[in-house]
Amino acid sequence: MRRSIRALVAAGLFLTGSVAVVVAAGPAQADVRICEQFGSTTIQGRYVVQNNRWGSSAEQCINVTDNGFSIVSQQGSAATNGAPLSYPSVFLGCHYTNCSPGTNLPLQVSQISSATSSINYAYTGGTYNASYDIWLDPTPRRDGVNQVEIMIWFNRQGPIQPIGSVVGNATVGGRTWEVWRGSNGSNNVISYVAPSAISSWSFSVLDFINDTRNRGMITNSWYLTSIQAGFEPWNGGVGLGVNSFSAAVNQGTPPTTPNTSPPVTTPPPGGSGACRVAYTANSWNNGFTGSVTVTNTGSGTINGWTLGFTLPSGQQITNAWNATVSQSGSSVTARNASYNGTLAPGANTSFGFQGTHGGTNQAPTGWTLNGAACTT
Repeated sequence: MRRSIRALVAAGLFLTGSVAVVVAAGPAQADVRICEQFGSTTIQGRYVVQNNRWGSSAEQCINVTDNGFSIVSQQGSAATNGAPLSYPSVFLGCHYTNCSPGTNLPLQVSQISSATSSINYAYTGGTYNASYDIWLDPTPRRDGVNQVEIMIWFNRQGPIQPIGSVVGNATVGGRTWEVWRGSNGSNNVISYVAPSAISSWSFSVLDFINDTRNRGMITNSWYLTSIQAGFEPWNGGVGLGVNSFSAAVNQGTPPTTPNTSPPVTTPPPGGSGACRVAYTANSWNNGFTGSVTVTNTGSGTINGWTLGFTLPSGQQITNAWNATVSQSGSSVTARNASYNGTLAPGANTSFGFQGTHGGTNQAPTGWTLNGAACTT
């Protein structure tokens, strides 16, 4: 939910009142102080540190070192049922035309072989979250608002909560998270909230991207545009800091996970059985993604499934995952992949697709599994 219209200022020193403000384009030296609203500088010749005081006109100053930053002045206060004051952060990639030196982002998810990061936070009093942001978009966007924001809440203090509502729990990166989904009106947001504060962690950014993709919010054709780590303060926050930050995104063929499930070759007709379908969609402009979960509510095992449904007029599927999907007019047929064709009683499987729509994105109708009607 950050909308940081960055002020691009040439490197140099200028005065605002009695406060010295530095906005540098080159590598930062230790103890650089930034108070300018969208002022930024670079560290290690690789990352950008930004003040990013997007939600308030009150003073906020950060002290930048060669390894990170800390908040040294915070004069604002915001209602906890609304937006935070700011998002001071350090990032790799591109944010509102401000790109970190030598970055290879934006990069298509399908072209990322690995994406790793390490973070060490310093905590203090106040109302805030320690937020690690991963931004993705259907296009290689270097400016403006991205379509999907992944937020990892390393710490939460005070009566604040993520955008949207809780949709369940997930294990990602070997840790358990409470998962929230919603929209701030400009982009879709998925938040992973830690049950207790995490001060330091090294992890794979791809783990969170893959989980978001499996939920149907993005596809492998989308672009990773930036990786950011910092704080969203509502009240207080002086002393909050990023002691160290690193991130690396490598281009190449993504690693494949060996399929340990028994292969289903030429599966026999699965029988009608009883079924239930859950469908969710995320829309933007004239595009959308759809996520489908099929549950076997019958008493017998389904061996091999074909799901049929009808798309509203104007919708066209462009790609899919976890199923083979074909479309003729408004009629769509989705067939199981080799690894998800068997559904025991009570079991379910999910697949997704990306498509275009003519301006109104309504849900499909007429769901059938192996020829039998499903409930929704």
